[in-house]
Amino acid sequence: MKRLIVAAGGGGDAVAAAMLHAALYGDDGGPALILTYSWDRLIVDPVPGPRSPADFTGLRQLTPHVWAVPGTATLKPPHAATLPRLAAEIPHTFALIDPYAGAAGITRQLNELINHFAPETIDLLDVGGDILAHGDEPTLRSPLADALTLAACARTEAPVRLLVAGPGLDGELPADVLRPHLGPLLTTFTPEHTQAIIPVLTWHPSEATALLTATALGARGLCEIRDAGLPVPLTAEGPTVHQVDLARALAANRLAQTIAATTTLDEAEERCRTVCGTSEIDYERAKAQRRSEHQPTDAVPHDLLTQIKNFEQAAVTRETTYTTVRRLAEVLGLTNAALPHLTRLNTARDSHLPASVWKLHHTGELQDAQEGPARA
Repeated sequence: MKRLIVAAGGGGDAVAAAMLHAALYGDDGGPALILTYSWDRLIVDPVPGPRSPADFTGLRQLTPHVWAVPGTATLKPPHAATLPRLAAEIPHTFALIDPYAGAAGITRQLNELINHFAPETIDLLDVGGDILAHGDEPTLRSPLADALTLAACARTEAPVRLLVAGPGLDGELPADVLRPHLGPLLTTFTPEHTQAIIPVLTWHPSEATALLTATALGARGLCEIRDAGLPVPLTAEGPTVHQVDLARALAANRLAQTIAATTTLDEAEERCRTVCGTSEIDYERAKAQRRSEHQPTDAVPHDLLTQIKNFEQAAVTRETTYTTVRRLAEVLGLTNAALPHLTRLNTARDSHLPASVWKLHHTGELQDAQEGPARA
């Protein structure tokens, strides 16, 4: 394979990697090898933290320490993941980052892939730009995953190009903060580049990549994301991809420097607590505990449209123009099982945006979409 793309934080970065390949390489050299975590939010996977190869069945070994995740792979209960379905729907090879051997282990995985495939290009892709953080900013929500891949890529046996897509779209570091650290503009995503992943975003919960796609399709305004309702501006800067000097990014990222030589995830997490005060897995553990005490329901409430209308009215007062299906599900106390229903409601409104991006002020259309099948 000619192209190796490392999805810095997993999840949506892996989806965006397919869009990046379309924009930069097209059909040149065939499918890419996308190296990514399997690390889903609790709305998908009830078990905090990333998945390891031992959590799967049906993986395909590529090198001694790297396993490909085919579309037929499954998760051992109670784990769940979006990666197998992504592999089934996107024509690239997805391989699993295993962070349980720390940053040193990820470096070993990368070197094995480099030696085995001799790729012409190696790109480290981060949507949003939190990979450029120092590591202790109070707005950071998930610094550990990106810091691990940054530290690992900086120590590989071949040069790696660091790319940041959609500055600020993950709601962690504002675009104004990131802009001075961005390098040259590499490309700007267009509607053509989004076509392969639009179907994926009907079920994949990534918010940052959904907003990246939405801005490529022309969405502008203010979007609320995550359970905390983080406000994210959607601007013409949203669909851009910038190259960033990897060495400078590492020199500025105290967390990445601190965990560069770690050999276990526990060690990396402990050092993350030292730099950041906590780790994202701690956050997931606490949230999982709260969810176990107050279990969301799989059932779609009979007054769902009323609840959505009330949310929309409140959001408008905050000058919000968009939200995400994931945010709606979190606010309404729904589980992942209810996400398809929200997505269908959104799709029925004939929006040209990804189905996971919800434009506000359309409750009348929602009513029609809800009642239409019953009348039929």
